[in-house]
Amino acid sequence: CAVEAAHVLSEIAKNEEMKKPCIEADLVLTLIPLLESTDQEMLLHAGRAIGRICYDNRDLQEELVKVGVIPSLVRILTDYAENEPLVHVALLALYNLADLDSAKEALSITTVAGQLVKQLRRAESHERLEIVFEVLQALAENDALKVQLVDAGVPEVLSEILLRLQGSSQAEDTCIVRAASDLIVSLLLGGSRCTLLSRELKVAKNNAKSIVLILARHENNQGKDSLNSEFASLVSIIVFLTSLTCLVLPLSSDGNCLRMVQLGVIHQLLDLLEKHVQSGDTSVQQAALSALQNLAIPVVSRVQMLEEGIAERIEALLRSESPPVQFKLLGTLRMLADGQADAAEILGHDPMLLNRLVQWCSVSDHSGICREANRLLASILHHNRSQEVVKAFQAAQGVKHLVSMTTSEHAALQNEALNALAIASAIDLETLEEPFKESQLVQSLHKLLQDDNTSPEVKYNSMGLLCRLLNSGDLRQEIEEDKIKDTLERLCSHSNADVVKEAFTTLQVLRGET
Repeated sequence: CAVEAAHVLSEIAKNEEMKKPCIEADLVLTLIPLLESTDQEMLLHAGRAIGRICYDNRDLQEELVKVGVIPSLVRILTDYAENEPLVHVALLALYNLADLDSAKEALSITTVAGQLVKQLRRAESHERLEIVFEVLQALAENDALKVQLVDAGVPEVLSEILLRLQGSSQAEDTCIVRAASDLIVSLLLGGSRCTLLSRELKVAKNNAKSIVLILARHENNQGKDSLNSEFASLVSIIVFLTSLTCLVLPLSSDGNCLRMVQLGVIHQLLDLLEKHVQSGDTSVQQAALSALQNLAIPVVSRVQMLEEGIAERIEALLRSESPPVQFKLLGTLRMLADGQADAAEILGHDPMLLNRLVQWCSVSDHSGICREANRLLASILHHNRSQEVVKAFQAAQGVKHLVSMTTSEHAALQNEALNALAIASAIDLETLEEPFKESQLVQSLHKLLQDDNTSPEVKYNSMGLLCRLLNSGDLRQEIEEDKIKDTLERLCSHSNADVVKEAFTTLQVLRGET
């Protein structure tokens, strides 16, 4: 009788006009306990009735989560995985609830990740894959669930799907390929850097060979320079994952990294970046930039990438207004400049880039972009050896931002700024003298030396910069007027030996003894 009643309610709830009476009669709260039944027909009809009554009603959906519907849905997926109609009802329910933060929180303490992997493997229709993809995409917005999904093997199953469908010209397959590619990006991008790296490495290890196989097949079929639109997104994801083998697989182990270069991966990525910055497809841009970042980890790769013209071509992305893409762009360029004087000079000679970096340094809405822009400016100055770059840097009004960076709450950023300014001062102090005075650099350095909370390394580098500034008559006068000499004398009894040594050295330079 109860099963029949649930069936009748599920049919009644199909009618939009009947939803309100069902809600007013509190039928949802009456139906929810039925989801604990072991009768599969009961579960099917009760689930359908609840889903239809609560569809597009956020308040009711929140109430469902509050009274514990999430564990019941996961139990259905777990206990009745082969009952297709029942699984369909449970997946639709998750799809409708997954956008709620409360639902994500409830799902994070269940085994939903493993159950969704099982459903991905079992899915035989495009419709079923699309529903599971939609649920996964919503859950991937939650950091805790994102980690669980990767640990459960979702990227590996997606890789298998891509392998199975690659080369297909059917419109439905193309949609699935694109959705799977976007989902991999969602799973692997964002979150804390340590967690992200751990997930990337796991996926790279499990998918490297199949990914390279796809690239090889595509090259044999169409050639390096004929990426079609259906394959573009897939290639960006493939390269993103494959490039991570640089971190975990020696080149001699299976040749995956070497094979990537032979396949023209860098050119493919650059083509994708230039194409998708125009179309505004940020997921592809992020994936391609992640690949470039990982390819730039070995120094030998950076040299190769510079020879391939990546520094100039990647700047086309400066037109992007997407904060995640801007963040990736800045990180990629900084990696290229790190330890590479040629790269620093190329970047430092680009007035458009320098002006955009200075603009980003002033952005208050996106602290990550502001920080990365400052770090890239510091890196360009640090690794540069050209007077022209120092002059261009000053013309773009970048000095004040690095002076401000010396007072950052992060010691690492302070040291990057101090070292960059010291090297630039050694190259062309005359150009920097006036902006140093305007930005009150001497006074900022004095505060760092006086502050007991300043780290020894920052104090050491601050004195190193002071020694450079003493070569300017005007700046020497400021140093003397600010009575930094007294502070240096006190630092001669500092607990850190390096600070003590540098304090003695700086005092000697100040007194004209060296």
